[in-house]
Amino acid sequence: MRLAGMSSVHSARPRGPDRQAAVLVPLLREGGEWHLLFIRRSVEVQDHKGQVAFPGGAIETEDADAIAAALRETREEIGLPESSIRVLGQMAARTTVTHYFVTPVVGVIPWPFAVRMQVSEVSRVFTIPLRWLAKPENHTRRDFVRPGGIRGMVDFFEDYDGELLWGITAAMTLEFLEIVR
Repeated sequence: MRLAGMSSVHSARPRGPDRQAAVLVPLLREGGEWHLLFIRRSVEVQDHKGQVAFPGGAIETEDADAIAAALRETREEIGLPESSIRVLGQMAARTTVTHYFVTPVVGVIPWPFAVRMQVSEVSRVFTIPLRWLAKPENHTRRDFVRPGGIRGMVDFFEDYDGELLWGITAAMTLEFLEIVR
């Protein structure tokens, strides 16, 4: 199964010195409805300390492609084996303000599963229902001053269960919601 607007292959390349990365956009069924799984990054990681994100990270030389990297990183960060993830496709890659060129990989995951967090990288695993994410009153675009003093518009969601989803992860979530509409 593939969703409209997603491809199984992605050919875009990063611009300039951006480091290639991939994340898994984990789709799951809980309580009879679809949710997305998110992590909160630990305060020990080098980039994006304490921020809400999708599982993922840098594409390493041993990774065949973005899909392999997203699946490997998911296993390393939250303990979900690659064989448990049904990949649906990839969304458009995008460059972050921290100079990562990130490819989102959408996959259906089992729920519940035995979460084994790599605590040096992840401090929490949680889900948010798609129904809540899709409500227009739960997200907005705000003027934001980025590192280096650059101003720009950034996507933000309202707090959900004490978590703030914003920035590139919020933008990817909104793009995913457009695809599934």
